[in-house]
Amino acid sequence: MNIQHLLASLLIAASGLALANPDLTAPEAAAAVAAGKITLIDIRTPPEWKETGVAKGAQLLNMLHPQGAPGFTNALLEKVKGDKNAPIALICRTGNRTTQVQRYLQSQGFTQVYNVREGMAGSGAGPGWIKRGLPVDSCSAQC
Repeated sequence: MNIQHLLASLLIAASGLALANPDLTAPEAAAAVAAGKITLIDIRTPPEWKETGVAKGAQLLNMLHPQGAPGFTNALLEKVKGDKNAPIALICRTGNRTTQVQRYLQSQGFTQVYNVREGMAGSGAGPGWIKRGLPVDSCSAQC
């Protein structure tokens, strides 16, 4: 499944929902991860992880899952021990993909899904994790 198909299915699944879309700045997310209050999920692809490294403390979950959106959801549930109420923050390059995935996860019953809208590289929402000088781990064999 390519990214256009996945995003289209996510948009269809989330259309018509009037859910809150809470955001975190990169520094807020970094502090929450460091304090153990949130699970940070980097939904970018392996080439992106290798290019920039990953936010310190982030767990990697490529949104282009081989089993599509259901596979992505199941993999995320494994990361949060099956708890759809666990606080999760999503990060991507610029916050575009995380906005779509946030809506999709809310439609699937996840109750505390936060979006780091400025992403790793920055966007209109802020300068981004990297430009803010927040800690980054190099991408090792896990990527």
